[in-house]
Amino acid sequence: MAGVNAMEKKLAEYKCDTNEAISLKLVRFPEDVDDDSTTFHPEYSHQLFGDDEIAFGYKGLQIQLFHTAGNLSTLFKVKYSSKVTETFDCVEPDDVEGKIREIIPSGFTSNADDFTSLLEKEANFKPFGTLLHSYTVHNEEAGEFTYQIHKAEITCPGFREYHERLQTFLMWFIETASFIDADDDRWDFFLVFEKYNKDGETLYATVGYMTVYNYYVYPDKTRPRVSQMLILPPFQGEGHGAQLLEAVHRFYCSLPKVQDITAEDPSENYVKLRDFVLVKLCQNLPSFAEDKLPLGFSADMVQEAQDKLKINKKHARRVYEILRLRATDMSDEKQAREYRLEVKKRLFGPYRKNQRELAKMKKCLRPEELVSHMGQMDTQTQHEELEKSYQDVVEGYRRIIERIATHA
Repeated sequence: MAGVNAMEKKLAEYKCDTNEAISLKLVRFPEDVDDDSTTFHPEYSHQLFGDDEIAFGYKGLQIQLFHTAGNLSTLFKVKYSSKVTETFDCVEPDDVEGKIREIIPSGFTSNADDFTSLLEKEANFKPFGTLLHSYTVHNEEAGEFTYQIHKAEITCPGFREYHERLQTFLMWFIETASFIDADDDRWDFFLVFEKYNKDGETLYATVGYMTVYNYYVYPDKTRPRVSQMLILPPFQGEGHGAQLLEAVHRFYCSLPKVQDITAEDPSENYVKLRDFVLVKLCQNLPSFAEDKLPLGFSADMVQEAQDKLKINKKHARRVYEILRLRATDMSDEKQAREYRLEVKKRLFGPYRKNQRELAKMKKCLRPEELVSHMGQMDTQTQHEELEKSYQDVVEGYRRIIERIATHA
């Protein structure tokens, strides 16, 4: 038994956390390759290495996935200090290289010098598709940076291969990521690029992107649904997500055939971002004027949000609640109570549904079965959960209002 434990201890030394082992870079200058400050790591690697996100069979495992900043030409190297087969017979290491090759397209290099030489070709890289929007971001230390948002088609020369390289980042930063069928012509692609200077030339770096699928709505409309959205980690926290979502929203608003704009299985962070963008767009609409907000959520709000901004009723309701909170003096007991009841009325929907289901159950369940279901729908618990939901919602709304104020 002691021998088995000693063996397990020895083998445990050959386990590596793949999120730490994988090093990602977006390289602009040759010196970036050896500069640790330009390295970032995945948030997720479970889709390739299992739920534990562990690679077995190596000590000192390093998986380098470096990309040129614009075209995303790739350097892929696997390094380690020792391998389990050097010490133990009949113990196979994980095929780390094979797993990575499953998601990165062919055409990468494993030679650092060849990769560095690819940087010279970055001057030839230009953004794909049509320019939709440009904007600047001011950095106190480094000055002003200029960014562009483009809409691309899969038919753009070179874009298919570029997209295959770009989408690999999804695996590292979106928990449930999957690759799309880019051959389906109902996909739209939106890309963010940074303009920067190198040796007197203007170059472009990839910042992030979004994919949108155009669903058919009977009889003659479409419903664009945001599928994937990612701002690459070196650019996160700078407002690019909001710029991208607003530019995409404005693009679809200009198309008469669009019914409304939705998102596929949105994350909590995406919902916060969408709230911010939609409030920013709606706050100047006449139906959302400050004097209209205390009168309640109206059909005019629904209609105007739909007609002018392609916003559906559910999202318009959230916008109304955020703008009404901003216009409400919460220190005034009457105003605060009216606002609380207005929000709770919406939040109570699922509980009301439970009560209807309970009424149906009373007709068909045996007494002992009914007791167990009634326990799940205890009125006191419902009230407590409702109050907690309300407080969480208001806290989130306040953050949106603060962000709107800082961008005014």
